[in-house]
Amino acid sequence: MKFSRFLPQTQVVFIVAVAVFLKSSGVRSVHSFHYSAVSCRAHGASLTDFGGVGDGKTSNTAAFKAAIDYLSHFGSDGGSVLFVPPGKWLTGSFNLTSHFTLYLHREAVLLATQNEREWKVIEPLPSYGRGRDTVGGRYISLIFGTNLTDVVITGDNGTIDGQGQTWWDKFHKGELQYTRPYLIEILHSHNVEISNLTLVNSPNWNVHPTYCTNVVVRGLTILAPVRSPNTDGINPDSCTNTRIEDCYIVSGDDCVAVKSGWDEYGIAYGMPTKTVFIKRLTCISPTSAVVALGSEMSGGIEDVRAEDITAIHSESGVRIKTSIGRGGYVKDVYVQRMTMKTMRWVFWMTGNYGSHADNRFDPNALPQIHNINYRDMVAENVTMVGRLEGIPGDSFRGICISNVTVKMAKNANLFWNCTNVQGVAIDVVPRPCHALPEVPSARSRGCRFPVESLPSENNVVRTCYFPRKIKNYPAAATPIKAETEH
Repeated sequence: MKFSRFLPQTQVVFIVAVAVFLKSSGVRSVHSFHYSAVSCRAHGASLTDFGGVGDGKTSNTAAFKAAIDYLSHFGSDGGSVLFVPPGKWLTGSFNLTSHFTLYLHREAVLLATQNEREWKVIEPLPSYGRGRDTVGGRYISLIFGTNLTDVVITGDNGTIDGQGQTWWDKFHKGELQYTRPYLIEILHSHNVEISNLTLVNSPNWNVHPTYCTNVVVRGLTILAPVRSPNTDGINPDSCTNTRIEDCYIVSGDDCVAVKSGWDEYGIAYGMPTKTVFIKRLTCISPTSAVVALGSEMSGGIEDVRAEDITAIHSESGVRIKTSIGRGGYVKDVYVQRMTMKTMRWVFWMTGNYGSHADNRFDPNALPQIHNINYRDMVAENVTMVGRLEGIPGDSFRGICISNVTVKMAKNANLFWNCTNVQGVAIDVVPRPCHALPEVPSARSRGCRFPVESLPSENNVVRTCYFPRKIKNYPAAATPIKAETEH
């Protein structure tokens, strides 16, 4: 593709030309707009400038690649934003770049292609050793990035549709050659924001930041059929400083699952997930957890805080999932102000989860679970308050539950089931199991919730403007040969 360079005095002419082009193409023109993000950009472009066609049938994989390749040149000059205008933009996987924002208009829909030729197969994550669905590689995610600095995926509640039904059918029929793609996966990156979008029908997990630092996920609506397989909402994996807030998730699996690698592979990689803050989350997940820790937690999970959580018709409120052979640890977990309605369990800890990467796991690698704190919760129409199952000879220790009131379902008959756990309870109704002896409230202020702030709370959201400046812009978008998906 050849680009000629504009002189500064022609910038106004170019903007008018783009507006005319958008109008003639049946796409609503957008001259400029404001948006909120952690990072603002100095340069901007539209996908249509690179041959994008938003008819829902024409592949835009090449257009995304061309746009991002071009805009990557502005990384050291204030960064850039790629605007996706109204339309249905069919695309295969594409890679992001540093100092870059992908912005979706509220009437823009990214449609993940169902043409497997557009899904490259990549190596399994080193902390997993294999794909989650199959042994070996995995399909690359729809939106992918690795070794990036300062990357933002945002919009005005635009939509990313994974069109996952075909993938779910193949999973159920055992026809997958490789593990299904995620919707968004960012690896080995620093300063990542994913915000103000609607994600629907992901083939697999929706948002998967892995080996990252300083991650902000906010304002997402994530929707999947409640029986769709493994459509987890947000899964921070071996990350440090992650903030998840103001999200609404309907899922076929866990709404949020904190992870850090699988069995011997996660132990060897040795990268924990640390300092996670989850707040103002609403979740519906009839077959899984609102907030899960594990089951892939072999690198360790520590300092997880969650507050102001609403759970509706979900299997469990908070769940710790692990097993013999996982190794690692889950420690320093604090959850407060959680409201739940129609639940199977409020608290669930599982020491026999199973699901190993292979048969080479170390049976002597026992997980360490300690300092788990839950406080200030109410729930109604609950089948069982707590199912707490540690590992024989490896008890889950330091469990504290305080100021919790649960109204049981009419058919409930066993309120608690506790084995191989140790802890205390303060002002908990119904009365907890013997493994959690009651401490009079007069002698305790309840379970601890830290008052000191986390680094992830210090990220400041700014008001940004598109475009702030246009410089060295392509004189004309050379049309890209497009393929139409039938």
